Amino acid sequence: MTPSDRLNLLTSHLSATSHKMSDSFFEQVPLAPPDVIFHLTATYKADTFPQKVNLGVGAYRTDKGKPWTLPVVKKADEILHNDPNLDHEYLPIKGIPTFTAASAKLMLGADSVAIKERRVAGAQSISGTGAIHLGALFLSKYYPKGAVAFVSNPTWANHKAIFNNVGIEVADYPYWNPATRGLDIDGFLGALNAAPNGSIIVLHACAHNPTGVDPSHEQWTAIADVMQAKKHFPFFDCAYQGFASGDLAADSWSVRHFVDRGFEIFVGQSYAKNFGLYGERCGCLTAVTRDTVTAKRVDSQFEKLQRSEISNPPAYGARLVNIVLNDPVLFAEWESDLRTMSGRIIDMRDKLYKKLIELDTPGQWNHIVDQIGMFSFTGLKGR
Repeated sequence: MTPSDRLNLLTSHLSATSHKMSDSFFEQVPLAPPDVIFHLTATYKADTFPQKVNLGVGAYRTDKGKPWTLPVVKKADEILHNDPNLDHEYLPIKGIPTFTAASAKLMLGADSVAIKERRVAGAQSISGTGAIHLGALFLSKYYPKGAVAFVSNPTWANHKAIFNNVGIEVADYPYWNPATRGLDIDGFLGALNAAPNGSIIVLHACAHNPTGVDPSHEQWTAIADVMQAKKHFPFFDCAYQGFASGDLAADSWSVRHFVDRGFEIFVGQSYAKNFGLYGERCGCLTAVTRDTVTAKRVDSQFEKLQRSEISNPPAYGARLVNIVLNDPVLFAEWESDLRTMSGRIIDMRDKLYKKLIELDTPGQWNHIVDQIGMFSFTGLKGR
């Protein structure tokens, strides 16, 4: 082979290698659309209009449209800051034990039989999203294969994505009745009856997102009746305990009712709204099982799954919540802060309703005050 032939061969080889290196391993990755809510928030922040109003992401604001740090959170932060034993070591895999115990007590009640019988398992999570994800991941591995997760129509946008991402099929059950601007209880119960036995039913414990429509106690009882007959599994999402009505027990009534009736349940708790700890990502997944042995098995799998998912949860937000939940004086102050937030939202609903009536606005508007929490389906149509 002549020097010229060798040079041509080398050039050809380098050209082919260069071509191969220019190909991307990620060539087939599609471009995902931006998250609607967070994209709207970014657009809002970029808008320079001085009278802009953000009706998108669910976060409490003052009359001046500013974030509000709860006074009790400031006190807990000061206690934490002055703790001479404060360090930055890893938390246990399932989080702070006194935090998960207090979270279960908050949700199920201080006199909960399930807690007394040690039928409760729990893990600290990355807020409510992490709690729902951990629970869904657990169900994808240990719940009967092929079970469908039913979510309300409409529901929080993340519900479907979370279950789909762990391989669980998702279907809807009717919830919103546009004619009455309230709950479609007949459609809801009909869908529960029609669902395959042993389906996973995702339920909003209170302050339904995004409609603001909650079942009455009588309707919750009817829902539990059908679910018990059909052997469905309740998975509660509780992001607004105490934030909805200002009453912690009232806002967890649905969860406690199901537990009192003997259901095994999952409930995902978030402390983003009711503590104002949006960015600290503090939550808890609590499971109620049939007996102590089952609770231990479930707890062990929570730990195993958590280890491979996040290794262990972040400390700061959970430490603040842990301080408040386990101090009677601070707990009472927190309840007062909750009444401040929930009371303001209720007052805003009342003022809007009265203004609509005062202006003789066509239509019925009582649903504005019948709904609860920070979300509302007004019945208005966009143009």
